[in-house]
Amino acid sequence: MRRWWGLGALGVLAAGGAYVVAVLVAGEDLPRGTSIAGVEVGGLSRDAAADRLRADLAESAAASLEVTVDSRSREIAPADAGLSVDVAASVAQAAGGSRWSPATLWDRFTGGESLDAVVDVDDERLDSYLAALDEEIATEPVEGAVRLTRKGAKVTEPVPGTAVDAEAARTALVAAYLSNSDVDLPTIEAAPEIDRSDVDRAVEEFAEPALSAPVTLRFGESAVTLEPRQYARALRLVPDGGRLVPQLRPKVLSQQLSGLVAGDGAAPVDAEIRLLAGKPRVIPAKPGVSFDQAEVDAAFLDLVVRPAGERELQVPAEVVEPEFTTEEAKALGIKEEISSFTTYYPYAEYRNVNIGRAAELVDGTIVGPGETFSLNGTVGERTEENGFTKGFIISNGIFAEDLGGGVSQMATTTFNAAFFGGMTDVEHKPHSFYIDRYPVGREATVAWPTVDLKWRNDTPYGVLVHARVTPGTPSEQGVVTVRLFSTEYWDITTKTGDRYAFTSPATRTLDTEDCYPNSGYGGFDIDVWRYWRRAGSDVLERTEKMHTTYIPSDTVICKPPGSLPD
Repeated sequence: MRRWWGLGALGVLAAGGAYVVAVLVAGEDLPRGTSIAGVEVGGLSRDAAADRLRADLAESAAASLEVTVDSRSREIAPADAGLSVDVAASVAQAAGGSRWSPATLWDRFTGGESLDAVVDVDDERLDSYLAALDEEIATEPVEGAVRLTRKGAKVTEPVPGTAVDAEAARTALVAAYLSNSDVDLPTIEAAPEIDRSDVDRAVEEFAEPALSAPVTLRFGESAVTLEPRQYARALRLVPDGGRLVPQLRPKVLSQQLSGLVAGDGAAPVDAEIRLLAGKPRVIPAKPGVSFDQAEVDAAFLDLVVRPAGERELQVPAEVVEPEFTTEEAKALGIKEEISSFTTYYPYAEYRNVNIGRAAELVDGTIVGPGETFSLNGTVGERTEENGFTKGFIISNGIFAEDLGGGVSQMATTTFNAAFFGGMTDVEHKPHSFYIDRYPVGREATVAWPTVDLKWRNDTPYGVLVHARVTPGTPSEQGVVTVRLFSTEYWDITTKTGDRYAFTSPATRTLDTEDCYPNSGYGGFDIDVWRYWRRAGSDVLERTEKMHTTYIPSDTVICKPPGSLPD
């Protein structure tokens, strides 16, 4: 028994000695037949293998990579992407495990394998390169949006963008390094934060209800209605946490309300009727309202999405109603031109000033049913403070100079517009002698305060007077036009008779400082008829005759002041 045990022990010792000899014979050299990235290093020591690997891979390790991404190609130096060969790790990988390992010992005698080099990655530099590449080729997603406009909700469709797939790109770059192969870097879709479902939700839950119908703000007994086209700009949908959230623009809403109410305790504003694009339009009145704008702001987003029949908000307020309301303005029926008349005058700067100022004061006058228009009452006294200057007038049958000279041009033009508009003649005085730029027998003069032009509106509609002057120049006559707007009620025609009862001018010789020479002409009488028919009818309802006597315009001869005997 002991003999057999002794023989077995001797056998184990002999085998162990042989293994030690094998390990010592194999040494530290790399396994035969081993290659790293195509470089033969089998049978070399680790140091020798490292030296060969550095030398043989130097060129390929520094060779540029051909990178293609999103159909665009560019080259990059591996070092710029943070890529390099880890020689020590590559050799250690080839050397395998412990030299005493049976597997390692077997590899050393039976042959190694073809291995890839171990790539060292500078994460910071590679991340920086990929970020720069993404910034160059990426397309930002188009965020879905909904904009509220006067014409309705306008939708911006969401569109995905593109971005470099950083993880996949990292793997592809490392795999292609040292292989001299082109690299296709993948991209991924960049989804918008606001997608189609967010847009649809915003349209359905807010935009469509908000623009579906007007809302009414009630200040006491006074109601103000805002149409969607008026308040649309005060509403917007803004992205917040992946959703479109309604938001109010308080300043825009306040501006809209200021066009309808005179807020903050301001006095009420009467309705107006103005010509806009050549047509009369009612400018709504504004009640004087004191209210807290913040209360309106706080409730408005909820108000605009209420269903029909509930879109009204009661606002605590103190209200003062205007004297001339929107309803009263509309009831006047001022909707069309019923007459127009134009006269011309020779250039003189005083005429430009005085006629232009008179037109400015007359323009926009509203004459209600049964009311009487007065030129003196509308224009006021012709003073420098009222914007008038000195010009020629007719006094005692001859020309003289006074403030407001030329205003009779406005009187004549207004008289004729009223004449053909079917207004009732209350008071008009023709010039004492005839001035040939005016229609004979149909003209009027005025003088403050005794001589006036007055006509009465006996129609059931209001009348808007529109007056405009194109100033004269040394080469062009001035132009005066007066138009009346109302609802057509009368159709007026006229006839002018022949001149008769002629008279001859006298001759005056004057030595006053304000003498102005004149070549005289004769006077005469004339008759003008006006025929009244209802608009659209041929039935003559009324005939009116106006008789005018023009005195002669005397010849005036001027002598030096004080040269004539008393």
